Amino acid sequence: MADATTMRIYAVANQKGGVGKTTTTISLGAALAEKGKRVLVVDLDPQGNATTGLGVDGRRFERSVYDVLLNDVPMVDIVEPTGYNNLFVAPATLDLAGVEQELSSIISREMRLKRALGSVEGDFDFIFIDCPPSLGLITINAFAAATDIIVPVQTEFYALEGLTQLQRIVNLVRDNLNPTLRISKVVLTMYDSRNTLSGDVAREVRRYFEEELCHTVIPRTVRLAEAPSFGQPITVFDPSSKGAKAYRLLAEEILNG
Repeated sequence: MADATTMRIYAVANQKGGVGKTTTTISLGAALAEKGKRVLVVDLDPQGNATTGLGVDGRRFERSVYDVLLNDVPMVDIVEPTGYNNLFVAPATLDLAGVEQELSSIISREMRLKRALGSVEGDFDFIFIDCPPSLGLITINAFAAATDIIVPVQTEFYALEGLTQLQRIVNLVRDNLNPTLRISKVVLTMYDSRNTLSGDVAREVRRYFEEELCHTVIPRTVRLAEAPSFGQPITVFDPSSKGAKAYRLLAEEILNG
């Protein structure tokens, strides 16, 4: 049983798609679970990639994150084991695609996820929320519930594009819903050391996020890209690969604050 006072809730967010959000969510969760920490992955993306990436078929469940957000179903009622020790998932289904519209008329709609997570307080050491690639109501629910935000940043052109907007939403949520919220970690993903651009982007990101930037850099590798299609986190799919080693190092950084 985890201590409720030390449970960390990380929203993994960046409104740009294809930056490694889901890979970071499940790989980091798996690396921490491997270290004996109890981890819950909450899949808030209608595509459900974090659910399938952990080998879970969201279609076979009667209830999902959709019911948590819309029908006041406690989070504890939808949590599923993944088949890996200490690692659990709150699955997403395609129903989530319409949830923003359905939530729009509900009172306190931004706090639905936070309230639902109360039912698992003390059950986990870490909760990782895989946010959709947008800054809509679903992501605001994640920010209202989170203690921290992790921002994966792809080391390619326009990497910083949109991060100003992300910071603006974070500030709004902090001022109105969650006073302690902050971007605590920025992670460089898809890094190619042979590419001059990767180094240039890394320096640029460091200029803006000097305190928040993680030392660990996630490399661009074929094995990392392949793992989700096998329904396995990289730490299981290829435990000795560069990607698995990088996410284990990132887990150490998270553990060491």
